[in-house]
Amino acid sequence: MALALGTENKKQVRMAVGLFSVVLILAGYQVYKMFAGPAVRPTPIPQPPVVLTSTAASRPATTASLGKPAAQGKDAQKLTNVGIDPTLHFDKLALSEQVEYDGSGRNIFSAESAPVRIEQPLISARPGASGKPAVVIPSGPPPPPQPPAIDLKYFGYTQTKNKSLQAFLTHGDDIFAAKVGEIVDRRYKVVTIMPGSVQITDLSYNNTQTIALTP
Repeated sequence: MALALGTENKKQVRMAVGLFSVVLILAGYQVYKMFAGPAVRPTPIPQPPVVLTSTAASRPATTASLGKPAAQGKDAQKLTNVGIDPTLHFDKLALSEQVEYDGSGRNIFSAESAPVRIEQPLISARPGASGKPAVVIPSGPPPPPQPPAIDLKYFGYTQTKNKSLQAFLTHGDDIFAAKVGEIVDRRYKVVTIMPGSVQITDLSYNNTQTIALTP
């Protein structure tokens, strides 16, 4: 014999059935997400490139750092290869060709315009009066060793707002923009800047050399 359910019991049964249906739908959705496919990995954000610059610890010790006083002057600006425009500007080349050099007669491509020293032979090839070769004894102390060549390259220049020139120099993989009186690589001082050449002083040897413009 069936029992008659009251109105309150019917409402409770309907609520229970509705909650069970919701739980069943949520559980089925979670199972579908687990077996539907692999999770999508987030796209990594690219990091900007890091420009490494040489530090004072990685530089070789020079005579200026071994007891001699530090070089006086402002350090030159160190540049990087990022953002350099390789385009050939013919208008700027035409301006550089119009520059007239008014020199004083000095050879700008030689640091010391001195004649080449020829070594004298120790023994003469011609025999003397006695039939023996004449022996030539050198007089004076031997000449001092020549300072090393400055390994900088001068590849261009620009004109600043005050009409002064700023030279662009390279030392190995490093690029520098230097004005007159500034120090390049803590060792080389810019003395003069001309369109065709620059004069650089090696502070370690107190030696001034002229470097021509690299074509």
